[in-house]
Amino acid sequence: MRRLFVALAALALAAGCAQSEPAPRPAAQAAQQPAASQVTPVTAALTVIDPHGKTFTLPKKPERIVCLTGLCDDALVELGLTPVATTTPKLLSRPDYLGAEGAEVPVVPGSFGGEDVSKIAEAKPDLVIGLAGVHDQLRTAVEKFAPLWVVKVKSYEDSIGYLRALAQLTDRGQQQAAAEQKFRAKVADGIAKAKAAGLADKPVLAMYGGTSVGVNTTDDVLGHFMSQFFAYPWPSKGGGFETAQAYSIEEILAKAPQVIFIQSFGTSVSESYKDNPVWKRVPAVASGRAFEVQTELWASGRGTRAFGIILDEALAKATG
Repeated sequence: MRRLFVALAALALAAGCAQSEPAPRPAAQAAQQPAASQVTPVTAALTVIDPHGKTFTLPKKPERIVCLTGLCDDALVELGLTPVATTTPKLLSRPDYLGAEGAEVPVVPGSFGGEDVSKIAEAKPDLVIGLAGVHDQLRTAVEKFAPLWVVKVKSYEDSIGYLRALAQLTDRGQQQAAAEQKFRAKVADGIAKAKAAGLADKPVLAMYGGTSVGVNTTDDVLGHFMSQFFAYPWPSKGGGFETAQAYSIEEILAKAPQVIFIQSFGTSVSESYKDNPVWKRVPAVASGRAFEVQTELWASGRGTRAFGIILDEALAKATG
């Protein structure tokens, strides 16, 4: 189970534990998103600045990109591109991503953060995109044949920032503007719908696990995103990842979530806890509103396309 927590630490926190996130605001007070008409295409460039102010430079426009993190796959699909190899094939092969075409993309074997570098090299990439704090350890080996760009996502605005930066590197400004415009409009519409439905007063929880559980707190990107639309009383507990997100079933009951979205890895959380008397008293569970969701999307996407789909699903289930 420790393997699960280590993998999700990188996905959920994007190795950004040292940077604190602003306190989440309820949906009724969330800032207005820029109007779709305000989104403009970025200009092609080989030197970009990421959402955290770091500069990244390539010698030429990348044509063959290997994705070691789902944010990369998500952004490439948004830009009308396909990676030459991936570590998230289930995400790519979703019908709302690349479908059958995505299923044909070669898969890089190995553990998360311990991918087979020789297989990455076989894809002949001119850019490899990984996750900060997870794939930095591969830099020496990978950069013998291709630049390595590590990304760190703490909020959906970071996801937009990386979409824009990758669009600059690949000269895909028109596709970026269309994707960003669509997403910003969806977020603004979601905030309005959430406010109208009174969701700022409805405690919601996104969690994950199998035979043990963790919570997507407001300090990770999924929890932060959910806090824009729902009452989301799940702050980080601080410390390392396992401490920060380790809420007990008793603590979950105390906060009384009315809707729960569950990412199960291996063993179904619902199945594991179905006979637990405390779990059964959680309002969302008692009312049949604890929903198992698709992990390849909720735990791996982390880009604008994934968040748009997640928002649609979350609002539909929360108001249904």
